[in-house]
Parts: sequence; C-alpha cells; structure tokens
Amino acid sequence: MWGVVRSTRLPGSSSSLVRVLFPRPPPSSSPPSSSPRSSSAPPAGQTARCQTGQKKGHQKVNADKQEVEIRKTMTVGDLARAMNKDTDHVFEALLNTAAELSSLEEEELLEERWIKEVGEALRDEVPLGPASPRTESGRTRTPRADRLQPRPPVVTIMGHVDHGKTSLLDALRRSQLVEQEAGGITQHIGAFLVGLPTGEQVTFLDTPGHAAFTSMRARGAHATDIIILVVAADDGVMNQTVESIQHAKKAQVPIIVAVNKCDKPQAEPERVARELLEHGVVGEEYGGHVQIIPVSARKGDNLLLLTEATVALAEVLELKADPSGPVEGVVIESRTDRGKGAVASVIVQQGTVRRGCVLVAGRSWAKVRFLFDEQGQALEGAGPSRAVQLVGWKDLPSAGEELLEVESEQRAREVVEWRSYKEDQARLKEDQKEIQERQQEHQERYQQERQTHAHLSWRQRKAALYRANRQQAAMRPSEKTHKTQRSLPLILKGDVDGSVEAILSLLESYDAEDQCHMELVHFGVGEVSENDVRLAETFSGSIYGFNVSASKSILRLAEKKGVQIHLHTIIYKLVDDLKDELSSTLPPLVSSNVLGEAAVLAVFQVTAGGKKVPVAGCRVRSGLLDRRMKFRLLRGQDTLWEGSLTALKHHKDDVQTVKTGVECGLSLDAALEFCPGDVIVCYEEVSQPQLINWDPGF
Repeated sequence: MWGVVRSTRLPGSSSSLVRVLFPRPPPSSSPPSSSPRSSSAPPAGQTARCQTGQKKGHQKVNADKQEVEIRKTMTVGDLARAMNKDTDHVFEALLNTAAELSSLEEEELLEERWIKEVGEALRDEVPLGPASPRTESGRTRTPRADRLQPRPPVVTIMGHVDHGKTSLLDALRRSQLVEQEAGGITQHIGAFLVGLPTGEQVTFLDTPGHAAFTSMRARGAHATDIIILVVAADDGVMNQTVESIQHAKKAQVPIIVAVNKCDKPQAEPERVARELLEHGVVGEEYGGHVQIIPVSARKGDNLLLLTEATVALAEVLELKADPSGPVEGVVIESRTDRGKGAVASVIVQQGTVRRGCVLVAGRSWAKVRFLFDEQGQALEGAGPSRAVQLVGWKDLPSAGEELLEVESEQRAREVVEWRSYKEDQARLKEDQKEIQERQQEHQERYQQERQTHAHLSWRQRKAALYRANRQQAAMRPSEKTHKTQRSLPLILKGDVDGSVEAILSLLESYDAEDQCHMELVHFGVGEVSENDVRLAETFSGSIYGFNVSASKSILRLAEKKGVQIHLHTIIYKLVDDLKDELSSTLPPLVSSNVLGEAAVLAVFQVTAGGKKVPVAGCRVRSGLLDRRMKFRLLRGQDTLWEGSLTALKHHKDDVQTVKTGVECGLSLDAALEFCPGDVIVCYEEVSQPQLINWDPGF
C-alpha cells in the first residue's frame, strides 16, 4: 500500500484534515462484508469520505486513486474505517510513532501528530507491511483475567565467578552439573525445572559469573521473577556481585541473598551483609526487606530454608499466566545441532507451546517440530514458566529475542520480511546520512580550492587545477600498494549465540589498533566448516572456536591450506591464545646490553695493504671488549658511529677479548678520525618478544 498525504484546514473551523491518497483496491466479485467494522459509520462530527474524479476546490485526482479526508479527532477504528483497512495496519503504522501501544485502545482518540506521521509513512511510499504478530490489534497481549492461573516462579542464580552458583543449583536438583562445566565455571545460561522438597516447582536459570558474560547475566535478570544472589562467605562482595545487583535493580526484580560456603573456617556472613549495605541491598536484620540466608551448597545446610524463602516470595508476587492463550516467551539461548538444526532454549511466559505452533522471534520464525526439556526428553507441550528447547527454526534466533505465536506460516513470513525491511531502511538512512556528510566535506573542500584560485585568470586557474590533480593521481598508486599496518583477520565460531555474543563484547574492548589491527571477518554459531577454512585462507586469518569441534577432514584441509584453528572450551584460555597470536605479529623489541667500555688514549696510523688505517690506542676501563660484538664510538654525548671492529690487538697479537685494565689497539670498519678522550662501547643486541597492549579485563 502506497500513498501521499496533504494537510488542509477547513474554512471556519479549527480542525484540520489529513488527505491520504492510496491505490484503489481491485474490484471484487464477492459481496460486501457484513462485518460491524465495514458497516459502521463514522462518529458524529467526523468525516471519512472517498472521492474520485475532479471536485470543486480540490486538485484533480487520478481515477485509480482514492482520496480519504481524515479529521484530527479520530480513533484508531475511525482511521481504519476511513481508509477501508483493518486496524492491524493502523497499529502497525503507529509502531513508528511515539504512541504507547500497550495502553492504546481501538476506540481511543489519536493525537494529530500521530495521524500525520502515519500519513508521512504513506507519502514516503513505505508499505505499512503486515501487522505485528502480537494480536489483531497490533499490541502487547493482555491475558484475560478469568483465564489466569498460578504459575511456577522463574528464579535466576547470579553472582561472582567461583562463588558456588552451579554447586547450589546442583544441590537443589541433586545432579552433578559442576563436573560437566569446563574449567569449573558456567559459560552458558542453563535453564532447569526443579521440584522442591515442599512440592512446588521452580524454573532456575544459572547464569555465568565470569566477567566476559555480562550480557548473559543482564538477559537472565530481564527474564526472571526472582534473583538469588550467591555471595561466598569467605570472599564477600566482588565485581560481578555488584554487577548482578545493578542488573537486578535495572530489571526491578526482587533479590534473595544466599551467603554460600558458610562451612569454611574463614567464613564471615556478617561481613557480607555489611558489604551489601554499601550497594543498596538491605537485609532484614538491618530493617530492610531482603532475605539473607547463610547456606552451604557442599554440605546442604539451610537449603530447605532457602527454598521456603523462594516459594514465600513467589506467593507474595502472585505470579499468574494464561496457559490457554497464544504463546509468548523469551529466547535465552540458541545453538545449531548437527542432528536437529537450529535449536532455541526459551522460557514460556504465556500460553502453551506444542508441536505445530508457528512462532516468531526477531527476524527468525519456526514451525515447532519437536520440544525437549533440559535433559533432552521429548515433550508434548510446555506451559508458562517452563524452560524448553524448540526445534524447527528456519534461521537461528538471537538470544534475548521476544517469542510470539502467529496464526500461520504465511503470517510468520510476512512479519519477518517486514522486520527485515524496517532494519534495512534504518541501515539505509544511516548510510545516506554518512554519504551526505561526505558530500558536505567534499563541497567545503571544493569551495576552499575555488577561493584559493579566485585571484587567477581562468587559464591560470585551469593550469593550477591540472597540476594539483596530476599530483594527486601520482600519489594514489602508492596508497594502494603500500600497506604498513599489521593485521590479524579472525573467524569466530561458538556453540551457542550467547557465547559468541560474550566473545564479541570482549573483542569490542580491543584498544591496541596502533600495534596490530584485529579484523573480524566472520562469526557464527556451529562447528568449524569448510567454508570457514576457505574464508580464513582468503584473508590469511585464523579460526577461533569456543566449545565447538572440527572434524578430521576439516583439520586436514586447514593444515593443507596453512590455516590455524584454535579450539577452546574455557573463554579466558581462548583470549590468552588470541593475545599470544596478536603478539606474534609484532616485531621483537631489541635492546642493548653494554659489555664494556674503553677510553681512547692515543691515535696513530698503521699501513695495511698499502693503505693507512687509523688505529686507536685504548685502555679498557670497565667490563671487556669482545671483537664478535657490536661497538659504538661516543664523543661527549654524541654517537659518531656504530658497527664492528676490523682488528683488535694486544701489543702485536690479534686477540678475541680484552679485559678491564688492559691496553689494546683497535680499528673500525669505517674511515673515522679518533680523538683522545673518545669512548669505545662494546655491547650486544638482545631481542625479546613484544606483547600486545590489550587488557580485556581479566
């Protein structure tokens, strides 16, 4: 749908009209709809008329266009009826305005600026596209109150690395997750449904505590109802503890503090409570509302008390959801599986997801083929607060995307195409802005050149411009052929989208471009493939994989092509390996180690091979002189020469070294005149590898 807009003011009235021109819908042989929407008339005091041909006082309109006059005091339904369109299209166009769609009803009056902005979209020939997959009204779904049922809480375990988050969850579900974690640290968001001893069920999210996984912790905080902040009683409040508190406050999620490792002799739970006060976490013993519970995940102390506190807080929150409505949720992780394809781990927030459901998340959509729980067991359905793995995605969704159900595959394709279109348009606007800025710079330079040649005649100005252009053209080939900056192209592969996101956030902190340019050629989710190897060969780069594998055929191909593949399961080891490779591209640092010094006492000439050669008579005053090393001639503060000796003698004998206090004669490999008082320095060059000046923060 395309159109143009014109705004006019009615004679003798303060209200204005917005005239929208759009193509007339094709004639249909079907009878007119008898729905209330099509048969209802506009409210009194408002007009919505379509006219074709020429009308007095109006510009002539093409016969295949409709002209719709819309007053500024109109509701969403009035605007849709005036344009002979569904309300979906109006709400979709209002997505680009400042209108608050979550509270906007179909019969609420629209502001004039919103109506004009919808017209602007039509004038710019931007198709309104399909409606948002949120409901027929294009708004966030509001579940019916009579369908709401209590749901299990979603609890996120957060805290500093190695404070026992996964051990605590392991104790709650009586499993051995810690043994499965590489390096003993959690590097993904894990979602688990845990049945508590009290009979309730709770969905736990285990977030990584390592500094590299900030985005994962933020995503966990926004997808949860309660946060259990784990703090080690022997370490106290650390960096990631403070960061987790900030995520919880930003997401406005209540906190329960679990002071872990209280079984250790050096444990100080009271100190932890005092340190939390500095960051706005006030425990009940200090008059606050935050429960601080000392526990021991290793021994199982006070775990029942922690679960009771969690269930009690969930009851206070009165968590409810509609299990019978359309599915809503959030993607917490995504990955590719060799046998299943694209797999997304999601938390269901509303509705019940089943096989055959059509879901949209960001620019990806899926018709669900299979559902699996965290143990890999197949499920028939998953209701609110359930963590489930979904198979059937056409493209891999991004972690953190909102998950919504639509009525058909066609609808899903339309939504994805519309979202892609909007992103492309936003990117095009950014490119156009950059082009305009460059054009402005070019125009300013051109005007400056014109001003510098303004006093010349046209012949002189033409000759001056010709010489300047010829000089610039002569310089261009050297700009293309000389490349002095060192660079390291990278191909990055990860097992899940969150891991790739964490590594990319680390690479954004790279600040050693003056030493070596790090170029990210490609990144993605999945195992190292043949295309990755060929891409690395093309750019002379390296492949880094995190928690992924490479088949023997891929390894043989990489060895044949001279491509290095670095596979790691611990993120800080991957970063260390990357820093080592970046350092290997730098030239070694060469330093001088002084071995000895000698003072020139006298100068005389010696005939050698029919030529007179100046010889310096010296006495070694410190260290030793070694003929195999480098030498430097100093006169005052100036260095006159650096090089090697052609001869070193003690009396008349050629010697290799001369020690402190011994007199000697020496000649240089350059024709220089010695002066009494000069200093001869013997030194050796020591090279050591240069290290990259990049500190990722851990």
